[in-house]
Amino acid sequence: MPIQSVNPSTEETLWSYPELSPEEVQTKIAKSHEAFLLWKNLSYAERAKYLFAVAKELRDNARAYAEIETKEMGMPITASIASVEKSAWNCEYFAEKSEEFLKPHPIATDASTSYVRFDPLGTILFVMPWNFPYWQVFRQAAPTLMAGNTVLLKHASNVPESALACERAFRAAGVPDGVFQTLLVGASAIDGVLSDGRVKGVSLTGSVAAGRSVASIAGREIKTSVMELGGSDPFIVLADADIEAAAKGAALGRLINCGQSCIASKRFIIVESVYVQFVQAFKKEMEQYVVGDAINEATQVGPMVSEKARAELHGLVEQSIAMGAQVLLGGKPKEGKGYFYEPTILVDVTEDMPVFVEETFGPVAPVLKAKDTADAIRMANNTRFGLGASIWSTDTDRAQELAKEINAGMVFINNITKSDPRLPFGGINEGGYGREVSEFGIKEFMNIKTVWIK
Repeated sequence: MPIQSVNPSTEETLWSYPELSPEEVQTKIAKSHEAFLLWKNLSYAERAKYLFAVAKELRDNARAYAEIETKEMGMPITASIASVEKSAWNCEYFAEKSEEFLKPHPIATDASTSYVRFDPLGTILFVMPWNFPYWQVFRQAAPTLMAGNTVLLKHASNVPESALACERAFRAAGVPDGVFQTLLVGASAIDGVLSDGRVKGVSLTGSVAAGRSVASIAGREIKTSVMELGGSDPFIVLADADIEAAAKGAALGRLINCGQSCIASKRFIIVESVYVQFVQAFKKEMEQYVVGDAINEATQVGPMVSEKARAELHGLVEQSIAMGAQVLLGGKPKEGKGYFYEPTILVDVTEDMPVFVEETFGPVAPVLKAKDTADAIRMANNTRFGLGASIWSTDTDRAQELAKEINAGMVFINNITKSDPRLPFGGINEGGYGREVSEFGIKEFMNIKTVWIK
C-alpha cells in the first residue's frame, strides 16, 4: 500500500512512495546499528560539529523545507518557516549543552571515588506525528544524537515527504551514513522494528491509543520508552487576570496550527466574575484570525489535516450542541475545497459534554464558567489527560501556589503552553510519561551507570 500525502488546502494528492519491504527495513536497522558503533565513540565536539551543520542546512533552506510541511499537513507557511528555524535552534542548543548535561556526576560514598556516567543505548525508534512534522522530529533527534545514539524515524504515513526531508537535512550536513534514517512503513511494521534486539528504545508522540499499543510492545521487549500523548489543556482565567491579554492568549492558544497541537489550549475555564467580559473579548480576538490556503503569507489558520479529522471534530461539536452547548462563533465546516473548519466558540458547556471530555484536535473552544478559583482548579483537573495547563492572573505568587494543584507536566502562567529545548516537555496520566528535551530529556535514552572505585 503506497504511503502518500494529500494537500489539505486543495485536496490534491502530492507525493506517493511504496512502503519499504521487510528486507529493506532489516537493512536499515543493520546500518543504524553499525553507525552507532562508530557514532558513540565520537567526542561531543565532533558530534556537535555535525549538529551545527544540520542547523545551518535548515536555516539556509528554511522556506524550501517549510513549503513541504505546509503542503502536506496544512500549517500556515509563516508558522512552518518558524518551525524549521526552531528546529535549527534546538540542534544548536544541544550541540552546545549536551557535554555539560552528560558529564560524569560525582557522589561521595565509602569508595575512594564514585560517580555516575551516562552512556548511549544504541538505535532509538521514533514514532512521530503529522502535526509538527519537523519540530517533533528534531526536538527529539538533537538530544538523542548528541547523546551518542542513532535514530530510525517512522513518521506519520500522511507526511512522507517531510519524513524524507528530515533525513535529507542530515545527509546534506554530512552526518555519517546510517546515523539518522527514515523508514517509510506503516504502523504494522512498528512491532517488528521495536522487537529487533539492535533497537534499544522508542519515543512516540501521538494519540493515547497509539501510545498504548507501542508502549505495550516496549514493555514486552523490556525497552525504554517515552510517550508524549493526548492533551486537553485547561486555560484558566482568574478574577484578577488581565482580560485583554488573556483573550489574546486564548485565541492564539486555540488556533495555533488550526488547533491541531497536543499542547493547544482546549478547555477554557473562566471564573464567574469575569466570564462575560472574557467571552466578549475572546470572540473579538477569534473573529480577527484569517482562514485560508496555508501557502498564503496572510493565512493564520489553515485547514485541518483531513476530511476524517474534520468530521470527527464536527461530531464532537454536534453532540455537545445536542446536550445544550450554544454556538457563539463558527460551529461548522467551511464550504468549498479544502478541509477547513470555522474558528468556533461554544458557551454553556458542561463537564459531561464531548468537547470537554475528549481532546478537541481542531479550532473549537469550549468555554466553561467556574464559581471561583477552587472550582476552576477542580474543573481543570477533571480530565484523564495531564500534559499542559495555562493560568492567567496578575497575582503570580498566588498562581504559582495554584500550579502545585494542577495535575499536568507543564504549567504556564500568563502565557500559553509552549515547548522549549531548555525546559522538560511531557505529561502525566494519559498525557504520557517520560520527558523530552532539556537536561532531563537527554537522559531518557542513556544507560545511567554507577562507577565505584576503591
